Amino acid sequence: MPSRVQLALRVPDLAESVAFYRRLFGTGPAKLRDGYANFAIAEPPLKLVLIEGAAGQDTRMDHLGVEVETAEAVHAAATRLREAGLATTEENDTTCCYALQDKVWVHGPGREPWEVYVVKADADSLAKRRNSTCR
Repeated sequence: MPSRVQLALRVPDLAESVAFYRRLFGTGPAKLRDGYANFAIAEPPLKLVLIEGAAGQDTRMDHLGVEVETAEAVHAAATRLREAGLATTEENDTTCCYALQDKVWVHGPGREPWEVYVVKADADSLAKRRNSTCR
């Protein structure tokens, strides 16, 4: 799997959002769990994550990311980002979004959170474990 950009949205109605994005991209979710769905879209290469938010609120961006193939690629990104003068936060073997992940976080100039991450295995929990900053 080549790297792909991730867009994570906090949505007020998960079922309605899944139905919309299924029609928009012509494919169903790769993972659908309580309060969570993700689409692994081949064209355009995109990981679309939907996280159930509060009913009645507008959809908002939760965070952005770049999914990579290996933990080594995450650690290489962390080194490159630090060497570029960016403040980073690394998380290894953290459970977030129903997956065990290694990741590194940075923030853009508008405080938008970006993660570079690898999914190492499926997990049973949406909520974070260990020191994860998963939203």
